[in-house]
Parts: sequence; structure tokens; C-alpha cells
Amino acid sequence: MPPRAAQPGTAHPSGVGPCPGPATDPRPPGQRRTGSGDLLDDLAGWAPVATPAGGFRLVPVRPHRDLPLITRWMNDPAVAAFWELEGPADVTAAHVGAQLAGDGRSVPCLGVLDGTPMSYFEIYRADLDPLARHYPARPHDTGVHLLIGGGTDRGRGLGTTLLRAVADLVLDHRPRCTRVLAEPDLRNAPSVAAFLGAGFLLDAEVDLPGKRAALMVRERALRHLL
Repeated sequence: MPPRAAQPGTAHPSGVGPCPGPATDPRPPGQRRTGSGDLLDDLAGWAPVATPAGGFRLVPVRPHRDLPLITRWMNDPAVAAFWELEGPADVTAAHVGAQLAGDGRSVPCLGVLDGTPMSYFEIYRADLDPLARHYPARPHDTGVHLLIGGGTDRGRGLGTTLLRAVADLVLDHRPRCTRVLAEPDLRNAPSVAAFLGAGFLLDAEVDLPGKRAALMVRERALRHLL
């Protein structure tokens, strides 16, 4: 997961995360659009969905509103062990701000369940990310990072429920995307198990900067079997 050392557009020590750098859109400047409306098909407009745990929605992060909450989550030792973003608010602000200042290839979001923010997601274009150097990427591959905020929400299947919901949202709203990916640290057994429970398959083990990761893939073509 993305740590404090990450720089826009570069791989980071503990993984390959969605750290957006300069746009790589080959179209002439007059034909380009920026933000999630282009590269992630207007994620901000995705409607809420019903899940077994309640109504769920992805809400793009607004730093002035959400930074204190996300910072608190990042300082939970169970989270910091893999995200490596513990510290004062400016550490979290730099990480989130790099995405918000980018070209829309990565969108940080709160996961809101029945009106309560309880998780943090990063939805990103894996095919435009440094991760693409480590696996055979397809156009519009979409990656997911997940953090469950409160300790009381962990260990009871919510991760699986939310990952399934988010993968479905991506496939419903991104018709050009044929698969959703994730790259949790192999040592993070609960995370790997949550992805497996949500219909992802372990495609490969890959060596990323600072970690050996489980490349988890949920294929659109297999969706009807889940």
C-alpha cells in the first residue's frame, strides 16, 4: 500500500500504488479531459448500492472534510503496518493530495455504509499505474485499495462485502473495463481472504518494490459464475 515516501508517478517502497503523475493522454490538448469523469468514468456520480450490510456508496475525498478521519485510521497500528502512512495529518494530506492533483487516474474515496464513513478506498487505473510494469496489463484495468477504518468493523466479513460491492460498481459503470485487480501484501492474510471471498482469484504472486504481493483478479467474463 502507498506509504509516505511515494512520489507522484513512481513506485513506492512497500508496493506499487496509485500515485498519479503527469497525464499520459496521447490526445491533443484540446481533446483531453481531466478528472474522474474521463479516466474513471465519472466515479463521483456512481449511485449507492444495496449490500447485505446496508446501503453503500463511494464518496470522493474532500480533504477539508475528511482528512482528520483518514489520518486517524492511518495511525491505527493494524493499518500502518501495511499502508505506512502513520504520522501527522500532513503525511496523509500529501498522499491524498497527490491523487487529487493528478489527472484523475486515481480517486481516493470514503466508503460510506448506511450514512457512516467507515472505510477508505482508492480506485485507480491499473493500466496507467506503475503496477502495469509488473503484470500483463489490459487497457482500462481498474485497481482497488481498501482500508477498513474501525477495528470493530474488521474480522466480521465486511471487507468481503464491500469489495464485492465495489468490484460490481466498477464493472457496472466502466464498460471498457474487463477486470478489477488488487495487489495486497501476501503477509496480509485477512486482506487476501477478503478478496477471495469477494470473487477475486489469485492470478499470480508478484515481486513489487518492498513487498511480495498477491495479484488478485476479478474477471468480468466470470461474473455470472459468482
